[in-house]
Amino acid sequence: RENFIHLCNPHLEKMKEDILYHFALGTGTHDFPALFGDVKFVCVGGSPSRMKAFIAYIAEELGLGGPGCDYPNICAGTDRYAMYKVGPVLSVSHGMGIPSISIMLHELIKLLYHAKCSNITIIRIGTSGGIGLEPGSVVITRQSVDATFKPQFEQVILGKTVIRSTNLDEELAKELMQCSKEIGQFNTVIGNTMCTLDFYEGQGRLDGAICLYNEEEKLQYLKKAYDSGVRNIEMESSVFAAMCNLSGVKAAVVCVTLLNRLEGDQISSSHDVLVEYQQRPQKLVGYFIKKSLGKV
Repeated sequence: RENFIHLCNPHLEKMKEDILYHFALGTGTHDFPALFGDVKFVCVGGSPSRMKAFIAYIAEELGLGGPGCDYPNICAGTDRYAMYKVGPVLSVSHGMGIPSISIMLHELIKLLYHAKCSNITIIRIGTSGGIGLEPGSVVITRQSVDATFKPQFEQVILGKTVIRSTNLDEELAKELMQCSKEIGQFNTVIGNTMCTLDFYEGQGRLDGAICLYNEEEKLQYLKKAYDSGVRNIEMESSVFAAMCNLSGVKAAVVCVTLLNRLEGDQISSSHDVLVEYQQRPQKLVGYFIKKSLGKV
């Protein structure tokens, strides 16, 4: 059964041309079905360089490219986001924080709709701060929760507060967990992910330019988060889950933890260790894509 993208915007049908400004793409200048119609998997992450590394990795894994191959940035006409494609896989950067990923997702979802893509799986891969986990652990998100541990995304639209669900696909999370067991290279858990509006005060850090609470208050908050089911903290998952839900897209969030926030606020691992940690979500999602395509 073909599952197409659902657009929650009747106004788009009246437009002669849709310009995806932050991608430097448009329906009047680009043939979306020809360029993107075969896409089945979309992986998004904060850093352009990380998403380029991912497309090179998945290309080699799928036998569609090798060392030294170049993968051009489809969004080279803008410096906002980077986009790469190989076979049925699209890799897109989204910047840092809810506003940045929200803008990208609006245009990405429209791109997939205009390309007439079906049966799409979108996975955010990234880094996070862990709670009660060893650094390097991978968290597959069950629910994205806000800073009060509620599974919701709150946004003010036309002056009114709108609340949207942030549940993620349960079966997809289980499939990814099974893939991690088959890989057997790193600790992986399914847990809730807290999505905050800030890296410092919003996540209870003591090392920002402003901090008007003490260490005991910070630890009480983080332990309360752990007791509610939160296993990691990042800044994009809530709007990601909400928008994918509204668009009828199967979605997951897979993030590696760079530190245990119960033990400190600053990342102290060496550069080489951090590079290896950051490859873990790529390995897990790459294995999932290979398995889905019958190449494992």
